[in-house]
Amino acid sequence: MSKAERVNGITEGKISKQLLLFFFPILFGTFFQQLYNTVDAIVVGQFLGSAALAAVGGGTGTAINLLIGFFTGLSSGATVVISQYYGAKDYKDTKKAIETSIVIALAGGIAILIIGILFTRPILLLIGTPDDVIDPAERYMRIFFLGSVFNTVYNMGAGIFRALGDSRKPLYFLIVSCVINIILDVLFVGFTDMGVAGAAIATIVSQAASAVLVLIYLGKLDDGIRLSLRNISVDRNILKNTLRIGLPTGIQSILYTISNLIIQANVNSFGTATAAAWAAYGKIDSVFWMSINAFGIAATTFVGQNYGAKLFDRVRKGVRISMLIGFIMTVIISVLFLALGDMSLRLFTSDLDVLAIGVEILLLLAPTWITYVPIEIMSGVLRGCGKTLIPTVITVIGICVLRALWLQVFPRIWHTLTSVFLCYPISWIITSAAILIYYFYGNVLPRKKKGIK
Repeated sequence: MSKAERVNGITEGKISKQLLLFFFPILFGTFFQQLYNTVDAIVVGQFLGSAALAAVGGGTGTAINLLIGFFTGLSSGATVVISQYYGAKDYKDTKKAIETSIVIALAGGIAILIIGILFTRPILLLIGTPDDVIDPAERYMRIFFLGSVFNTVYNMGAGIFRALGDSRKPLYFLIVSCVINIILDVLFVGFTDMGVAGAAIATIVSQAASAVLVLIYLGKLDDGIRLSLRNISVDRNILKNTLRIGLPTGIQSILYTISNLIIQANVNSFGTATAAAWAAYGKIDSVFWMSINAFGIAATTFVGQNYGAKLFDRVRKGVRISMLIGFIMTVIISVLFLALGDMSLRLFTSDLDVLAIGVEILLLLAPTWITYVPIEIMSGVLRGCGKTLIPTVITVIGICVLRALWLQVFPRIWHTLTSVFLCYPISWIITSAAILIYYFYGNVLPRKKKGIK
């Protein structure tokens, strides 16, 4: 029996155990990935000040996610296709899907590089970036986009390994690249005059390391699914199926980011201190996002493989367990940061005005994180089933359109941070309700039940 034909724990093991075994490496991997920008923010904030902190976080991060997020959404289509083929033990098409995915990653990285370089400053101007922030922010983003191919290759490769049920290798790759990033950050920013450019260069070098590791180990997969760059090709049917699933998610990511850019523009209207506080809060907030996002990714692979194997009752049980764990995890994270918020913010800045505003934002939003849980987990579930169009429509209306309307009305009446940030929980509650209704009443899964293993 080949390695590819061994027992697959995702389709045959105990559900709760398999979800957690798959989830934790993704969580730690996401943690180390987030450390790229977090370490940049800590080093830049402490060595270069609040204006530089705002330049590498806040609106800058949101603007970068406008392009990177689209590709990540697109690559989720590849993850679903590969996981369904692999769950059905169709190794021939699994190999074709892996090769097609790498071609998409290379093309996507080049496209992001070109678009990012051309539109960096217009995006920063559009969101009202403060005058003392815009030049270093532009410098940081332009350099960051030079490494776009490394970013897309790593993200696609990580998605491929996860689709095959291996969430550990992406973690190992990120640990290596994160260590490189930390060392270079301290060296380039703390001990040279490179400024924010040093932080961007450190990120590019570390991402290059992770991309190289991905390609090396994809070339060491089992014979039936091993990647060979010399013989790589694109399967048109698989490409079409990947785009059918991934494009709605990518478009959703763009619109989601646009809504956050609108929020950033409102935040910037309160001045540099508020922009810096929002950037610092974003690094704390990211702990929740990366945790719940990791569970969404785990749900996608779990559901994708079991859906491909036609184990629909196992899918249903996995959904219930995922939601329960997601809620428990979110409560723990929320309580932790409500208790340690001020201490956490001091990692990024010692400016008392920035700290006060950051605590205000944290106290307002952290208790509402739990309302977002169904959106992330159920989106992962529906992607695993190959259903992305309706969830995209729900999210676009419930989050993007609703937030845009909210921000056009309430902050103009009451020019306060509360009036801006209340759009988050309001949109989460409405979207969560809608996506749950679709899952239960939208004929997502066949009604015929199979035995639960």
